[in-house]
Amino acid sequence: MLLSFGPVLRSTAYRRATLRGLAVSLLLGCLIVAPTALAASPRIATLDWTLAETLQALGTPPTAVAQVDAYHDWVGEPHLPDTVADLGLRTQPNLELLADLDPDQILISPMFANLRPRLSRIAPVKNFTLYTPGRDTWQEMRELTRSVADQVDRSQAGERLIASTETRIAELRDRLPEQVPPLLVIQFMDARHVRVFGDNGLYQAVLERLGLDNAWPGETNAWGFSLVGIEALANLDARLVVVEPYPAGVRETLDRSGLWQGLIQESRGEPLVLPPVWSFGALPSAQRFAEQLTAALEAPHAR
Repeated sequence: MLLSFGPVLRSTAYRRATLRGLAVSLLLGCLIVAPTALAASPRIATLDWTLAETLQALGTPPTAVAQVDAYHDWVGEPHLPDTVADLGLRTQPNLELLADLDPDQILISPMFANLRPRLSRIAPVKNFTLYTPGRDTWQEMRELTRSVADQVDRSQAGERLIASTETRIAELRDRLPEQVPPLLVIQFMDARHVRVFGDNGLYQAVLERLGLDNAWPGETNAWGFSLVGIEALANLDARLVVVEPYPAGVRETLDRSGLWQGLIQESRGEPLVLPPVWSFGALPSAQRFAEQLTAALEAPHAR
């Protein structure tokens, strides 16, 4: 059989025809496959750190974010890659740089709605809302995740992010000590004033999913906190949880503050100090808070 095909295989005309056919097949295959395989994610710019952390967690890092260094100070993780351009102040972004970057879309939250007319001259603007009074915060975070994922054509990644976050928090709940006193979650604004977190906020949503009690009895604003003097924390039967960062010089001042030292004495154990977690964040920040709080409660000094 091989001998009978020999003359055909040695034919120059046949080889050329075969090669031409193969080239056409490969070209057609590239034309069909390439658009799907090589489709790039849209180039997204955002002024909002909650949207930035969500984009990063979805595997579609933003092209540009406002105040990148401050993002890492306040949000912590997920870390933004070095390729992300810094647009300057969130409230006064560098519009010239933004125009030069030529994003496909600009994502904002209601906090930056006043900038929409100017931003719209550069690229289409999409507004995302979170922390609506009267709504379930966790459900809103799920909805935000799906909306952002749809915006960047990553709906399956959005579902994976939701599922992995909820699975991880359920695992952390099972790791918690059996007896955890009510917690009072605060963040210092200066040496005498704190944000204390309660209803309608990210920290409260996570505490509920972990099965932990919040000791704060007072009202909170739309973002889930009240701004109070530290004297308002007196006589609360709770364990203090301090979320960093501290403003400059505050930690040293607190070491000399009789009022603060008295609150520590009243607290049910030494205050738990957590690394920065964005209190206005979405699912990435929710998981980070759950991780940091669980680790602190598991530590030998916490008991």
